[in-house]
Amino acid sequence: MRLRRRSGGAAAPEQAGPAPTPGSGIDPGAGDSAPPRFGEGPADVLLQRLELTVRRRLDGLLQGDHLGLVPGSGTEAGDSRSYHPGDDVRRMDWPVTARTQVPHVRETIADRELETWAVVDLSASLDFGTAACTKRDLAIAGLAAVSHLTVHGGNRLGAVVTTGERVDRYPATAGRLAADRLLRAVVATPRAEGGRRGDLAAALESLRRPPRRRGLVVVVSDFLGSDASAVPDWERPLRGLRGRHELLAIEVVDPRELELPDVGLLTVVDPESGQTLEVPTGDAAFRTRFAEGAAAQRRAIAAALRRAGAGHLQLRTDRDWLMDVVRFVADRRRAGSGGASR
Repeated sequence: MRLRRRSGGAAAPEQAGPAPTPGSGIDPGAGDSAPPRFGEGPADVLLQRLELTVRRRLDGLLQGDHLGLVPGSGTEAGDSRSYHPGDDVRRMDWPVTARTQVPHVRETIADRELETWAVVDLSASLDFGTAACTKRDLAIAGLAAVSHLTVHGGNRLGAVVTTGERVDRYPATAGRLAADRLLRAVVATPRAEGGRRGDLAAALESLRRPPRRRGLVVVVSDFLGSDASAVPDWERPLRGLRGRHELLAIEVVDPRELELPDVGLLTVVDPESGQTLEVPTGDAAFRTRFAEGAAAQRRAIAAALRRAGAGHLQLRTDRDWLMDVVRFVADRRRAGSGGASR
């Protein structure tokens, strides 16, 4: 969606702060809370900055122990601990429970040499952002965080990148250098032309055939494309992947997709269909209906992800995305089971 104010109304307030450095893709006022804007600076420099930020903040806040955090519960037995509401009852440690008379569950350690596949949606709807960055920038940042959390100890990372015009596949390889090359390739993916819809379902289906070894599948997308009353076309292939893989869905959202500011007559362009619509944002009743419809759409997306058995992490262009990652990972570690949602 692209927004262009036509006339009348008060513009949304802007916060004062340091001006961005021209051509750098870096906004000093955003600090570490916003990913770099990859369309406005040299990709290698911005990726190095992103990697340093991810490493410093995730290692510091998560204390450097990533085993079992993103990949899920694993199969190797670990320590026993007290049961907490929400724990998987299938992991009850009955001998310790009987001995102590206090319910205990057995922790598990993530499998070694995990194979992670990322399905990254870079369709035209991701080229939108009204806050600190675009959704495309945030999707790449989410992929960088997944790379940092999973690529260690011989683990492999591969990716399927879809724009609606093309699908690029990068084989799963081990090592930090290979992961860095993958990130650079994703950043260099050409932007989709307007008028072409994304095809997340086809990208997900491509991971099912031929079958791959069990592992983790991370889907990074805005999951748009269906109205709130329809079953998303990506739900069925996502559920098909659940039979062999742990699933994590990273949903990227911009605040203007949830509610509209009062800025008068606004021209809205759908980049995936080319349709243009003039929206009377000065009408309070219209803004209310828009917010209600957007909320219903997000609830439908969340419900579809739950039905597919996927963990659900939402990242927003107007929030500290790394803190959202930290909270999600910490919740999964406490829960001790895959597919936890927040």
